[in-house]
Amino acid sequence: MLIFRQLFDAPSSTYTYLLGDGLSGDALLIDPVFEQVRRDAALLHELHLNLRWTLETHVHADHVTGAWLLRQRTGSRIALSCHSGAQGADRLLEHGDRVAFGGRHLAVRATPGHTSGCLTYVLDDQSMAFTGDCLLIRGCGRTDFQQGEARAMYRSVHEQIFSLPGRCLLYPAHDYRGLTVTSVDEERNWNPRIGGDSSVDDFAGYMKNLGLPHPKKIDVAVPANLNCGRPEEGLAEAGDPAWAPLTFTFGGIWEIQPHALEEAGTTVQVIDVRQPDEFDGALGHIGGARLIPLDQLAVRSGEIDTARPVVTVCRSGARSAQAVVMLQRAGFGEVANLAGGMLRWRAEGCRVEGGAA
Repeated sequence: MLIFRQLFDAPSSTYTYLLGDGLSGDALLIDPVFEQVRRDAALLHELHLNLRWTLETHVHADHVTGAWLLRQRTGSRIALSCHSGAQGADRLLEHGDRVAFGGRHLAVRATPGHTSGCLTYVLDDQSMAFTGDCLLIRGCGRTDFQQGEARAMYRSVHEQIFSLPGRCLLYPAHDYRGLTVTSVDEERNWNPRIGGDSSVDDFAGYMKNLGLPHPKKIDVAVPANLNCGRPEEGLAEAGDPAWAPLTFTFGGIWEIQPHALEEAGTTVQVIDVRQPDEFDGALGHIGGARLIPLDQLAVRSGEIDTARPVVTVCRSGARSAQAVVMLQRAGFGEVANLAGGMLRWRAEGCRVEGGAA
């Protein structure tokens, strides 16, 4: 069974793709983004996947890759084109190579034109392909910098992408209009730049007159990506919270496990967001917890000490997850949700005040 997720980084309009083999649990990421490493690692953890590879479609000019950070976190390996000029990769890919993840693989097709090191990755059954900036949805990558060459791109698209089955789904590295996927038949027929009856001369003339500004992050992104995203001075991942051992979820919040909260003791504030009858009900409550029902939290957040970490609690962890979001919006920086709420707290034998035996 193939596990597939399309992820998005809004500031750079970049898509990251997760592919996993459901039988072995092996997975790979295509075009990870530096600022989204924590998100991606959380998703891998929640889906019980082992990251084996991070793949780059090319050396990006609009964002820094998360490949190096993911290698540090997960032990994954980095692969990109042998023509990329990048240093520090574990594997340099050539046209015709395969990258395996469990019992599945991606076939590597060289598709230069946007850069000399552009690659397109094709799933083993040719049902989907990941085109980077070579081919976008009803568009294509620019060809006016970083070894760009319009005629080379035209050949790449027609020979390596349009030669795939018409129903093959194409996934780009970017989209700026909210579009997510296209197909070979669609782009072959309707792409205004490179599809239909467009000739190589038509395409070269079109690309020569785009007149686009250079990407804002090009001076930072390209040097960093030539080093596979290894941070330089002034570019570093925000550290994990130090006040307790926390886990970041794909939903975007920090969680603390019951025994870790027990060990934290009075160094943290516990805010119980259930209703009063629940607080004094069968599940009981955590000793020292302060009751502020969720529907009162917005107006009563000023009662909470902003200088101490906060852990929110409810029955199952659902309402308290929303409480985390509300407190973050109110300016609280150190706040986490009790994973599993009072149900897990009691199930793991942690000390309770009140409640049924």
